[in-house]
Amino acid sequence: MAAPPKKSGKSWLSKTIAWIHLWPSLISALILIFVCLTGTIIVYCDEIMEWSAGDARYVQEIKEERLTVEQLITHLRKEFPDRRNPGYMVSYRDPERSVRFNMFSKELGLRMVYVDPYTGKVLKDDGTIYFFYITAHLHNSLLLGKTGAWIVDVATIIFLIELITGLVLWWPVKWTKSTRDASFKVKWKAKFKRLNYDLHNVIGFYALSICMILTVTGLIIAFEPFSKFTIKAFGGNASHDWEEQLPAFDDLKQPADINQTIAKLFDSYPNAKEAQVATFKIDSVGTYGLRLARTIGLKSADNAHIFFVDRYSGKPIATPKEAEMHEVVENWYWSLHMGTWMDQVGKLTTFIGGLVSTSLPITGFLIWWGRRKKGKKKAQEPVKKIPLGRQTSYKPKRLEINS
Repeated sequence: MAAPPKKSGKSWLSKTIAWIHLWPSLISALILIFVCLTGTIIVYCDEIMEWSAGDARYVQEIKEERLTVEQLITHLRKEFPDRRNPGYMVSYRDPERSVRFNMFSKELGLRMVYVDPYTGKVLKDDGTIYFFYITAHLHNSLLLGKTGAWIVDVATIIFLIELITGLVLWWPVKWTKSTRDASFKVKWKAKFKRLNYDLHNVIGFYALSICMILTVTGLIIAFEPFSKFTIKAFGGNASHDWEEQLPAFDDLKQPADINQTIAKLFDSYPNAKEAQVATFKIDSVGTYGLRLARTIGLKSADNAHIFFVDRYSGKPIATPKEAEMHEVVENWYWSLHMGTWMDQVGKLTTFIGGLVSTSLPITGFLIWWGRRKKGKKKAQEPVKKIPLGRQTSYKPKRLEINS
């Protein structure tokens, strides 16, 4: 007895995974392209702002003493009376560097103000940061508030699912030379359809890890319960209750010069080049929140050390380990998301990951569109008729029955 013919085609599981990989991605493609593209633009925001600052990054004359942070803010208030307190001040190990403050103007938006730390003179009021401020809000909420944030968050979850299902679909059933070549090599000289397929399939695999990191860290930042869970998982305290024990504000006391504290910390951490001091609540807090790092970006710092400094003694305050881990873990996922985790190597890796993430919905759509057109063409193709002149006659053989 002959064996029954084997059924051809994919299993129901493969079809389900392929369906999940295709249709949610098609529905959210435009949102994903926009979110990934705006995120990619932000990667080099710090370098662009440095370039935009130009000569304002440096002072003309180095003096023996620097003005205190309170004195510098007093100068800023006189120069910009309609603006809020600056969010933070960044000071540098290099004595030739000016300090920079970020300030918000109702008319002009977010600004980066460069100030001579020895005289208090404003060297430049730069608005480049406002472009990235708007781009960041387009990236996380489409400038549509909570509704836009949810749209972006759902699209990001879909993208995470697409990355996982994409890996499953990429994985060859059998590892042979031909499947390895198809999975790991791009045929750059092939026709457009094949090249587009390889850009989606092969390049997508190589960039999978960084795309996953950007997606997961984006979700951690977007969802507060997720971020709290991450902080607790690494031994941090997600609440800020411990801050109630910090020294209170006292306007009768004379603040210490934070510049001296920063100088001592620079001596203790020779790899650090920048120091960031939180200044937004300087009128109501008795401590300085301070970060020391190799480089400090808009949202994260590379190789950061975090301190809380008594405003009146100028000495770092011993904080609970859980509180320190809160700050460290928060900086970790922001550094991974912004690309500041390994200086320019991290930036370049993140930038390439952003470009690939932007391209995946496009190349995926082109693959689907090409197959869709091919399927329609086959369905509409008429049955070929054999010309009469080429028809062959068929005469059945005569059956003879022998009695």
